[in-house]
Amino acid sequence: MRYAYSTPAIRAAEERAMAEVGDGALMQRAAAGLAAVCGDRLQRRRGRVTGARVLVVTGPGNNGGDGLYAASRLARRGAQVFAWLVTEQVHGAAWRAFERVGGRRLDTEQTLRRIAAGDFDQVIDAGFGIGGRAGLTGDLARIADATRGGPADVVAVDLPSGLDADSARAGETCFPADATVTFGARKPCLLSEPARSLAGAVTLVDIGLPLDPGEAELAQWELPELAAAWPYPGPTSDKYARGVVGIDAGSAHYPGAGLLAVGGAVHAGPGMVRFLGDERAGSIVVQRFPNVVTAAGRCQAYLLGPGWGDRDDARTTIESVLATGLPVVLDADALRHLPQRRLEHALLTPHAGELARLLEVDRDRVEADPRWAVRTAAERTGVTVLLKGATQYVARPGEKLVHTAIPGPAWTAQAGSGDTLAGVCATLLAAGLAPRDAALAGASLQAYTAAQHPGPWPPQELAERFPAVIASLSKERP
Repeated sequence: MRYAYSTPAIRAAEERAMAEVGDGALMQRAAAGLAAVCGDRLQRRRGRVTGARVLVVTGPGNNGGDGLYAASRLARRGAQVFAWLVTEQVHGAAWRAFERVGGRRLDTEQTLRRIAAGDFDQVIDAGFGIGGRAGLTGDLARIADATRGGPADVVAVDLPSGLDADSARAGETCFPADATVTFGARKPCLLSEPARSLAGAVTLVDIGLPLDPGEAELAQWELPELAAAWPYPGPTSDKYARGVVGIDAGSAHYPGAGLLAVGGAVHAGPGMVRFLGDERAGSIVVQRFPNVVTAAGRCQAYLLGPGWGDRDDARTTIESVLATGLPVVLDADALRHLPQRRLEHALLTPHAGELARLLEVDRDRVEADPRWAVRTAAERTGVTVLLKGATQYVARPGEKLVHTAIPGPAWTAQAGSGDTLAGVCATLLAAGLAPRDAALAGASLQAYTAAQHPGPWPPQELAERFPAVIASLSKERP
């Protein structure tokens, strides 16, 4: 599990650590970790650190100090180091150390000319770190734009300048990095798109911050969590022990939604799938999956909503399933017909537009602050919510901590992926997983499968690869 902490939590932890070991000790730990990563990257790219030309984009605070101290360490290994200052304010002790090793200051025009000439092997973005906001202006924006796409290896200090540490927001102008060295703890933006992709390869350097997972804002699942959560049948398991899932999806206008939802469920390993939806969609489903049962009967979880369209009995169907007390995934068109009360036993799986409609806000508000949106939806509805998108967020009522699924490639962003995912989640509910774990495991399986089998794959063909990935997860179980 990867945990991320808010800026106030990190600043409070820094103050506690500084009271114990001093400000200088923390900065030297950070600089040592940064210099080690920068040196390793230069070694891999050039074969040596000696002779490398390194530019430090130097901010006015501790972030700039970290960069200058790291550059001083690289200079002692033979690098030529230069600095461009965002403002005239600079960390005094770090600047003096930089000058002692022969570091040179460049003005803006000198810096831009040398960037354009490809004169730097590495650029260390030590602009603002967690003290910055989304977007860059002025000469720093010019430096960032000039560096983008160039030959220099860009290493961000704590996080790329132009990102908001506590959200996924990135300004129109930011400083994309090939690598980011972050200190003490991950920041929420490093686990959230679109900011995550702008950070490159992230290295976490332990500088001794006293942080507890209970203080975290965000937690990202990794492969061990997926493997541990996945339900495997025991030696005496029958189909009911593995779970029977009832799926009401598809319609005359959208028969494919039923097929996709069933495909996701079938390939996730249930004991049985019952198709309870539109008769025309059902005939297509049975042709493709003859093991699917179309008769009503015992179920242990349900999926409602994909491909319903404008269905007259939508509300009564939802109410009748909720009355059973069995877990249910409410997806797509079912989200337009939710009862006006707090729910129980349900997992809601909206995308940003559907969540905006549920919360009665603009879609831009959801996309600007997805953690707020998914938390708010969970509190209002009383049930677990999975917000689908480039980053898949899961929240449940009464909890501050928001989880994200294993990240996957953008190929999964296509029509039908949500139907397939809903089927997987329903299968996991039927197997006995709690809604939060079903949401995270389902979204993580889809993303991890897409990463292991580079696409593009249509959703139904990606689902056909689930069984092999599920089998491989058993090797990762603790």
